[in-house]
Amino acid sequence: MFELRTERLKLRPIRKSDLSNLMKIFSDPVAMKFYPSTKSEQDAKEWIAWNHNNYNAYNVGLWAVELKETGEFIGQCGIVPQKIDGEVVMEIGYLFVRDHWGKGYATEAAYACLKYGLQKCKYPKLVSLIAPENAPSAAVATRIGMQKETRITKWDRQLDVYTIKSI
Repeated sequence: MFELRTERLKLRPIRKSDLSNLMKIFSDPVAMKFYPSTKSEQDAKEWIAWNHNNYNAYNVGLWAVELKETGEFIGQCGIVPQKIDGEVVMEIGYLFVRDHWGKGYATEAAYACLKYGLQKCKYPKLVSLIAPENAPSAAVATRIGMQKETRITKWDRQLDVYTIKSI
């Protein structure tokens, strides 16, 4: 079974039983501010299925992030395929339960995913798609070594593309 570990975190595949954990994020309008809207339980079930499809097709996806010490679910982070200008690129994405913001967990998890993607999967580059006004997510991308490359329109909104090709 896939698992990434960091000093404080364990990343593992999202399970159907994570539905209530995901709803801690998806039902929070503050956590979902940079998404089109909050998500219903049905949306969350589809999210889980989408990740399982990514695990099967690409051997990557968003993974549940747990505190290593307690096993508490605190968010999700991983690598997912995104289409940009007709090209499929791999994106590092992260979304955490608001109670766990500001503790460095997103940076720690995203850096583990970056190392996994570049070193183990041998992706030529990784990107993060971030709303221009989402300063905390941009800060995470910058802290793990990504640089803002361009701005695109995707999902009917402007997004900054942060990129990294090596570490």
